[in-house]
Amino acid sequence: MELVDIGVNLAHRSFAGDRDAVIARALAAGVRTMIVTGTSLRASQEARKLAEARPGVLYATAGVHPHDAKHCDAQTIAGLRALAAAPAVVAIGECGLDFNRDFSPRPVQVEWFRKQLELAKELGLPLFLHERDAAPAFLEVLDAVKPEPAQVVVHCFTGDGPTLQQYLRRGYNIGITGWICDERRGEHLRALVRSIPLDRLLVETDAPFLTPRDLRPKPAAGRNEPAFLVHVLRAIAAGRGEAPEAVAAATTANARRVFTRLA
Repeated sequence: MELVDIGVNLAHRSFAGDRDAVIARALAAGVRTMIVTGTSLRASQEARKLAEARPGVLYATAGVHPHDAKHCDAQTIAGLRALAAAPAVVAIGECGLDFNRDFSPRPVQVEWFRKQLELAKELGLPLFLHERDAAPAFLEVLDAVKPEPAQVVVHCFTGDGPTLQQYLRRGYNIGITGWICDERRGEHLRALVRSIPLDRLLVETDAPFLTPRDLRPKPAAGRNEPAFLVHVLRAIAAGRGEAPEAVAAATTANARRVFTRLA
């Protein structure tokens, strides 16, 4: 199986000591392409640097996570625009709204979410989006800006059925992580994942976060890795009642269709 991990935080400090080994394990597992997530201007710069050092294997996004929206200023959009000029940068994001933790004030989150949507629309780039406990406001901003639906990826979907249907009706793509492997919080996803059209399903680890809870043996220090995407893929396939190979082929094709800069 060949897989694309559409969201991995390889610039995270937990990978500083063995990043090359982590990438090697992913490649050996069949995860041939990884998109490194940018969550702030600085993190996006690091993501691009990593991607440019491993052409054809690593790519990057450029964006500001809602947690960091409070740090945005007059230079932020110009900085993201400059980063996005690099062929290795395949999307704007991770951006969106997070009303669960509210690390940035909600009006500030909304303002910078809108500005990043407008930037992606200007550049013709896909969007890698974050939403937690904020679906009504999230959809209000999206409906106002009207990005191309086929270029919208709702990353790490963990919501309920009605929210999923709102996204699907608009034509958005849905990313599923190892949350589906969590017997405490993710059981509902095993049923909901059947509702996602196969041509709009994407897979991701969000490593080093969201380590699949049912992974055996458990990884050292609980750290997630892109190599574990195979385990997530199998859980998704089981939930859908489909062969893992079929889901792998479809999600890989979907990733290459959405993120048009992938080789």
